[in-house]
Amino acid sequence: MLQPKRVKYRKVQKAKGNMTGISGRGNQLSNGMFGIKSIDQNLLTSRQIEAARIAATRHMKREGQLWIKIFPDKPITKKPLEVRMGKGKGAPDHFVAVIKPGRILFEIGGVSMDVAKEALRLAAQKLPVRTKFIVARDFDIDVLTHNSK
Repeated sequence: MLQPKRVKYRKVQKAKGNMTGISGRGNQLSNGMFGIKSIDQNLLTSRQIEAARIAATRHMKREGQLWIKIFPDKPITKKPLEVRMGKGKGAPDHFVAVIKPGRILFEIGGVSMDVAKEALRLAAQKLPVRTKFIVARDFDIDVLTHNSK
């Protein structure tokens, strides 16, 4: 599971307001030729990110490379079951990544477009956000299909 090694503050306020608007950073492909971009806003847990990573790498059969472009660094607290109201905030339970529309979630390189599209489709099924498959601007389809004249 992804989680920070150490954090400045053990607990943070929910602050749902910081999820509004579009992603100002992490909205361009930087490593791979293909990627998935979020259309919705939501919180992704480290378990969901790991499940998507496993689904994509299994389909790629250890070919190419996969980059995870998000990191769960926001602690979410939870009170134990059957505890009465009050008595302060609960203990940190898990970590989440705040996802805004336009954020690149995963990138793939070194595989064909068909393999990348299917791997990212399988990964997107594990996530609670709607996503869109994107291709790098400098991607040349002729090189892939060997139809260069």
